[in-house]
Amino acid sequence: MKNIFLIILLNTTISCTAQIYSLRTFTDIPENAYEKDISNELPAYEGIWKGVWGNKTIFINFKKITNKYDQHFKYYRDYLIGKFKVLDSNGNLLFDNTNLTDDKAKIYGSGFRKTDDKYSLIYIDNDLCFTSGNIRINFTDSTKTKLNWNLYLDSNMITDECPYYNTVPFPEALPKEILLTKQ
Repeated sequence: MKNIFLIILLNTTISCTAQIYSLRTFTDIPENAYEKDISNELPAYEGIWKGVWGNKTIFINFKKITNKYDQHFKYYRDYLIGKFKVLDSNGNLLFDNTNLTDDKAKIYGSGFRKTDDKYSLIYIDNDLCFTSGNIRINFTDSTKTKLNWNLYLDSNMITDECPYYNTVPFPEALPKEILLTKQ
């Protein structure tokens, strides 16, 4: 009985000291806290989204990750990851990272933006010479079946070690702007 009491006391102490913050917290979050999807906003983004740009079709699968410790931020958090495949107009596969493990996803969420209420994601593609950028997504309709996508690429330095060095045009795995439809 004494051990059960101690276990209950320990669990109560831990749960009382755990700091939980909303995804829309725009102040510093202390180490080892939890930035949680309290309002359950991220599931609306989950699933497969499709869009067409130029002569390419993209399929992006967004998935919610929960209570994952983030080495950079030093706290636990909920966020989205994205995996995609791109086909040309003939159906040939151009890019596909859908089989990567979740911790290796090339697109991962950084959170909601205070200024424009868009969800921000980071893109880093080691297979394309470390191409990187910031993606902003937001719903364009009340049914949440249309998603506006904007990619802002960083100024990447391409060295001669890159297999695409001096390739013109440089391969583009992701569109800069597109309207995605939920599948």
